[in-house]
Amino acid sequence: MANESPLTSTLLTSILVAVFGSLQIGYHTGNVNAPGRIIEDFFNHTWHSRHNQSMPDHSLTFLWSLSVSIKDFGALLGSLGVKFLADSYGRRNSILIVNALSVVGTCLMFSSKTCGSFEMLIVGRLVFGLFCGLVMSLNPLYIQEVSPTDLRGAFATLNQVFFATGILLGMVAGIETVLGTEELWAMMLSLSLIPALLQYLALPFCPESPRYLLINRGQETKAEKALQRLRGSTNKVFTELEEMKEEAAHTLSALTVKEFFTKCSYRQPIIIVLIVNLGSQLSGFNAIINYSTKMFDKSNFDEAKYLTLGVGAVNVTFTLVAFLLMERAGRRKLLLTGFMCLAVCNLSMTVIDSVLFLVPELRSLQVLGVFFLISAYEVGPGPISWFIAAELFDQAARPIAMAFTSMLNWGGKFLLALLFPPLLKACGAYVYLLFMSMALIAFSYTWRRLPETKGRTFDDIAAEFRTAEGIPLHNKTDFNTFT
Repeated sequence: MANESPLTSTLLTSILVAVFGSLQIGYHTGNVNAPGRIIEDFFNHTWHSRHNQSMPDHSLTFLWSLSVSIKDFGALLGSLGVKFLADSYGRRNSILIVNALSVVGTCLMFSSKTCGSFEMLIVGRLVFGLFCGLVMSLNPLYIQEVSPTDLRGAFATLNQVFFATGILLGMVAGIETVLGTEELWAMMLSLSLIPALLQYLALPFCPESPRYLLINRGQETKAEKALQRLRGSTNKVFTELEEMKEEAAHTLSALTVKEFFTKCSYRQPIIIVLIVNLGSQLSGFNAIINYSTKMFDKSNFDEAKYLTLGVGAVNVTFTLVAFLLMERAGRRKLLLTGFMCLAVCNLSMTVIDSVLFLVPELRSLQVLGVFFLISAYEVGPGPISWFIAAELFDQAARPIAMAFTSMLNWGGKFLLALLFPPLLKACGAYVYLLFMSMALIAFSYTWRRLPETKGRTFDDIAAEFRTAEGIPLHNKTDFNTFT
């Protein structure tokens, strides 16, 4: 029995089908970068056909910035519904419900060209953003609750792997030699319907989260059947059921948002989640993902769009590295390494950009700086920031914690998408020093306060915070060290 593989076809199918949602989100994150000028022309032509004059430059700039950032604002709003959906309908069913938002939003974006309405494109990205805010919390929640303890972090990282893969696919689809043309850009926006429909076909046959069935609903028989399908081993099912029952004994049956933010044992995990997520989102990664083509254009690269594809390829490569290292190195070491490397990369970007006009040959170093920053983000802060809250909180608090995570992540993305262009104009190269400061703050707090969660049960992790208002940092040898 000890040599039985923890992987079953049901477990792998459940996780892979769930992360199709992340693939859709990544696709609509990457596909607006390269064809931006073509879509701006569509805005201008639409305006001209209505008013018989060109759209003022400042209005066009505002509308394009709004089009890019509105998805993240919608995601911020969507985050507010995570707890209600997850607790009312279950983790799996909630993913199926919110998938409809992706379909509706994509159809609106696709129809905007035919209808001659840039408003439909903006509203479509807003509706799709609601989907983003919900599914990027529901996915890690579902994945972590169906995964065995020793593979929980690696499988949760697959959410980021598919997100990064979606970004790369979106970048490829958006270039002019593929679908980023005046005739085909609307079709390019519709391709996310494929994974959305595949999810509708496959996910209903995957089991619901056993933890939700047992702890939230008290349905032990259904939880046991779901676990049997996921694990395939009777011994593993019995052991895991006992661990869930023990967690249930320490868990409140219901928890309000007010109780979540006022309960003493949640105070430190909330601060950890706040610092890790803000440090991750305000580290410069999202600015590069959204504006890399314009950044390379400014440096006079002839093939800026193809360098942007390099950004996407590095992004995917290092999420795969994180997937392979997650259960070996652990969350804590990868976060510390990632935040420190992000700080160094942002400092380097400041120096390079400051002297680029004097030494144009340094533009190759600028590309390397961008690639290193992307890799530093994806090795630790990127994937871990999305799922660490699910490991630090008990069953009652987990949906609220994931909603809080989603609000922080998407709020950070929205602010950066909206404010990076004016900040870059006002501060120039020194804008990267702001990102460096956030990375250093996150490194410092992670070093002092974050416990290692690798290979530990949810109840064992939660017990660290139940004992006192602070974290007993020194009762585990690996808590306050790199090893």
